[in-house]
Amino acid sequence: NTQKIADQCNLEIEFADSILPDFRPPENLSREEYLKKLAFDGLAERYGIKSKLRHPAGSELRSQASEKEEEKELVERLEYELGVIEKTGFASYFLIVADIVNWAKDQEIFVGPGRGSAAGSLVAYVLKITDIDPIKHNLLFERFLNPERISMPDIDLDFADDRRGEVIQYMVEKYGEDKVAQIVTFGTMAARNATRDCGRALGLGYSFVDRIAKMIPFNMNLEQSLRKVPELRDDYQKDPQVKKLIDLAKKLEGVVRHASTHAAGVVIGDKALTNYLPLQKATKGELSSLTQYSMYDLEEMGLLKMDILGLANLSIIQNAIKIIAKTQNKKINLDEIPEDDLLTFSLLSRGETTGVFQLESEGMKRYLKELKPSNFEDIISMVALYRPGPMESIPDFIDGKHGRKKITYLHPTLKPILERTYGVIVTQEQVLEIARELAGFTYGEADILRKAVGKKIKKLLSEQQEKFINGAVKNKVDKKIAKKVWDFIEPFAQYGFNKSHAACYGLIAYWTAFLKAHYPSEFMAALLTSDQNNIDRITIEVTESQRMGLSILPADVNESFENFTVLENGDIRFGLGAVKNVGTGAIAAIVEGRKKGGSFKDLEDFCKKVDFSQVNKKVLGSLAKSGALDAFGERGQMLIGVEAILKYANQLQKRDRSGQVALFDTTGADFAGELDLPEIEKVDERQRLSWERELLGVYISGHPLKEFAKYLDQNSTPISKLNNDHDGRRIKVGGMITKVQKIITKKGDPMVFATLEDKTTSVEILVFPGLLAENPSIWRQDNVVLVSGKVNLRDGQLKVLADKVREVGSQMSLEGEEGKEREPSEENVARAGSESLYLKIPKVGTKEMLTKLKKVLLKFVGEGTVVLLLPQDGGFKKVKIKSKVEICPGLLDELKNLLSSESVQVR
Repeated sequence: NTQKIADQCNLEIEFADSILPDFRPPENLSREEYLKKLAFDGLAERYGIKSKLRHPAGSELRSQASEKEEEKELVERLEYELGVIEKTGFASYFLIVADIVNWAKDQEIFVGPGRGSAAGSLVAYVLKITDIDPIKHNLLFERFLNPERISMPDIDLDFADDRRGEVIQYMVEKYGEDKVAQIVTFGTMAARNATRDCGRALGLGYSFVDRIAKMIPFNMNLEQSLRKVPELRDDYQKDPQVKKLIDLAKKLEGVVRHASTHAAGVVIGDKALTNYLPLQKATKGELSSLTQYSMYDLEEMGLLKMDILGLANLSIIQNAIKIIAKTQNKKINLDEIPEDDLLTFSLLSRGETTGVFQLESEGMKRYLKELKPSNFEDIISMVALYRPGPMESIPDFIDGKHGRKKITYLHPTLKPILERTYGVIVTQEQVLEIARELAGFTYGEADILRKAVGKKIKKLLSEQQEKFINGAVKNKVDKKIAKKVWDFIEPFAQYGFNKSHAACYGLIAYWTAFLKAHYPSEFMAALLTSDQNNIDRITIEVTESQRMGLSILPADVNESFENFTVLENGDIRFGLGAVKNVGTGAIAAIVEGRKKGGSFKDLEDFCKKVDFSQVNKKVLGSLAKSGALDAFGERGQMLIGVEAILKYANQLQKRDRSGQVALFDTTGADFAGELDLPEIEKVDERQRLSWERELLGVYISGHPLKEFAKYLDQNSTPISKLNNDHDGRRIKVGGMITKVQKIITKKGDPMVFATLEDKTTSVEILVFPGLLAENPSIWRQDNVVLVSGKVNLRDGQLKVLADKVREVGSQMSLEGEEGKEREPSEENVARAGSESLYLKIPKVGTKEMLTKLKKVLLKFVGEGTVVLLLPQDGGFKKVKIKSKVEICPGLLDELKNLLSSESVQVR
């Protein structure tokens, strides 16, 4: 009986090459014939080639090639790709993907120009799966579908994130609910998670476990952490509790912790998915079913897995285009945007790329200013280069563009391949081209080489190296040169970027830059709408809008809609959806109320027209505090009168619903007069700004740091400028303390985690016991301070380890002449010291000395002036340098070691 039960429960899983949904072409065509028809129709539309196509009832189905050479090459490339697709049996796959993409476009759902290597396919381009010309941009089909190493193609699709669900629902309707499911993903216990979970199970205190977990660097396991983090190793060896915690965590490290829904993955079967795999009920996502096998298992089984991604930037572009159509009555067609627009490249060259897809990090902005991109290829190259590894080549790329570096080639064959990237290998496609042209590889063989180098398998690497060099020698290339070329391309083959993907994302970057350059108000309104629930992003984007000269106005019940809007004069009005506690029901009621005769004339009119069943006390209070009711009176008066307003509105609407007033109903008389609210003193600016920050996440009508702005600009680094390059460097930041959290260390000493905010963004400041003891009262909320310290990236987020603090404002004094910026008063501001550092430079070895000196000064950035005394005509010439330093014992010691004690003076 046991054996019978075992036999009955036995599960056999067949691993097929591919299991594709049943796509049925029209007109009695085979899938391959229908794909050819669609492809040549698309070729005619994309390139203007008039093809003669006939249905294959014994007749040919192919284009009559044009006499023009260019058209002949296009037809040959298309027929070659179609041949590979037919040979590999993937015609259905292309038809399925094309159907989904073109359905979305027909529904006006914004679709990305492509993603990954699929953009290298001409078939994908003419089917309108992708929107970047692979011929024009020299993208390779073999990087996408290698005829010499057949595997299921992988076309990832980007859709506007606010309509992604509609696309998935279409797939369900097309193929059946039982054939479509989202894909599970398994979260495993990394070192930190394992430590925290074990600590929770052992009942250890949160702060104790948190301290241990934070010692473990990201991307490092527990064994490595114990070897490389002395503090952790010391605790492990001395504290039995820590040893027990870490030893248990080691056993759980890497174990599956939980299952969740993959962000993009969707699987489609040719029949009910339960024939192939177990499903479970999804707890979130667009579909009710979730696979119990991961994406890797599904691929092994041959099931069709698709990544349906929602990209916020596509929603931003689509929303910006809609706003432009409304405000300027202009229809923007992205296909018609010139790739050499001067205004766009001017914006990129200035590094004004906040909000520009892929190009908005501080490091990227710096490189763009140096590069001054002048063509679309420059954008593709920067997208490809700005990542670990390739980033080291950016200076050579920039110097090559501007002629500061002589471009040389190891062999003449490399020139046409690398000329457009100034002698630097930027993309994987260039590696493929080099292998093909220099060593006689086919594109398929070259892609195998790329994969072999990328995987760093020694045996494969040796085989490919030998094959490459022998192929080059056979092509009459000197063996030594061939070896040098191999050494040149090998590192790039390891980390090089896919040009097809860089071109697609470069195009989205170009679109967003174009819209920002030509339609700044509309673009920023769309950007703010996309991020209206992200306070950190709103702060950055409001600051950027103001830098651009745009006025950002608070929400207003007379002008605001749910999203940010652009007014006739170009000002941007906050959306009601960005006001905390104001839901979609209340917003709809306010907007609908405005339709009953235009803007609200006064508060009584507002109470009469708006459905107050959707507007409760919390909503009305939030509208008052945020400034959305400013048209009706002073904010404080609106806030204190919330209950009176609600009572008045509800009574008024109750009477209107009844249609009459009872003969002896005395309440009817209440509506003869105006709504009276108590008179109160005007709320001060500090309170008004505090409310704006609370409800909008950002200061709109002013800023608490306004009177200190000039001082802070001169004496500190804007927090938004901090990036990974600052890790380990000393810097100075200034701003207002918005949060203070005190904790007790293991030794029993108090320390503080403080959040410091300037006009750009915020950063966490770690205040250790020693510094805290010097002046504990300075670390309080709303205090304005200047903090010196070292940037730390160990926990994956930038923090500042403070070693010095100076109080800038003992209180926020916002009184004074409105709109006029004032210097901080002497009693409120600790003025910058007037000390200067004088350095006497010796006559011998001046150049070398200055190089060393520069490195020392950069380690101690501050506010002190530096004056060099350079030897000249028997005396010294004073040269005041731009760099400023923190004049402290550490700096003075290093300078005295470099120069001499007599050569270093503080005056």
